[in-house]
Amino acid sequence: MRRRDLLALSLAALPMALSPAAAQSKYPERPIRLVIPFPPGGVYDAVGRPWADRVKSTLGTVVVENIGGAGGSLGAAAVARSPSDGYTLLLGGGGALVLTPIASSRPPFDPMRDFEPIALLVTTGLAIVVHPSLPVKTLAELIDYARSNPGKLSYGSAGVGSMNQLTGELFKSLSAATDIVHVPYKGAGPAITDLISGQIPIATPNVTAQILELHHAGKVRILAVTTPRRLAGAPDIPTAVEQGLPGMIAQNFIGLFAPAKTPKEIIDQLAHVTRSAMADPQFRQAFVSAGFDPYPDSTPETTQQFVEAEIEKWAVPIRSAGVTAE
Repeated sequence: MRRRDLLALSLAALPMALSPAAAQSKYPERPIRLVIPFPPGGVYDAVGRPWADRVKSTLGTVVVENIGGAGGSLGAAAVARSPSDGYTLLLGGGGALVLTPIASSRPPFDPMRDFEPIALLVTTGLAIVVHPSLPVKTLAELIDYARSNPGKLSYGSAGVGSMNQLTGELFKSLSAATDIVHVPYKGAGPAITDLISGQIPIATPNVTAQILELHHAGKVRILAVTTPRRLAGAPDIPTAVEQGLPGMIAQNFIGLFAPAKTPKEIIDQLAHVTRSAMADPQFRQAFVSAGFDPYPDSTPETTQQFVEAEIEKWAVPIRSAGVTAE
């Protein structure tokens, strides 16, 4: 073949080389931004930061940015408005993607329409935790104390419209201890800080390694977890169910999401990298030890199905409890 014919073929192939599909094959070419929609120190940090560190050998630098407020919806809304190029991701969960859309009269986004699911990382139970100065060691004692001291107790949550608030309100409803006052924070981290210092007597955080360590150190007292069964990472802590509240089941999920219309090639790449990370037994065990239930085989499709099922599951309880995200 003559040289000019080779040149013509090369020029003809140039548009294909510069096509979007070809450009996407180089992803990522710069750092990825992972938005955690709560302040530092909470359950989302305990999941998102280890994931970011674990995948850096494959994806390169993942910069974690905490955007707290409104039960996680401020950070989620920021991601929903970001370019659909795979360089801004959300570490989303039940608060922002389930509770807020149901409990708000004007939700800032639609969890199914405005995001592309990537992978479910873990589920986690929540806990009913008290300051050691409170003279109670079981849920029954807490309920009796609350009824005997109406209006004197309060509980801290990660904010209005968070799964922590729903857990607190569910406990109040099931126990008839309705005079416990809700104190919303901008995230679980600040609530836990005030619990440790005694500024609030009760909190309803997600179960994390930090909470378990504080419990075992005697700085806080976990009365119960809200999972159907005792946690593998904390078998010594009883559930609320076995302490006489059969309806006291509340679990959060944490997963990866991208803005809507992010190319499928990028979504699939991120999902594959995440599955590879979760296939590491040591990586999974670290989550189990922290009180989480990891999901090693999650896909974009199963993640979407999971979120849809959670929205359907919580719609009636959230509205019945009168939880609002305004």
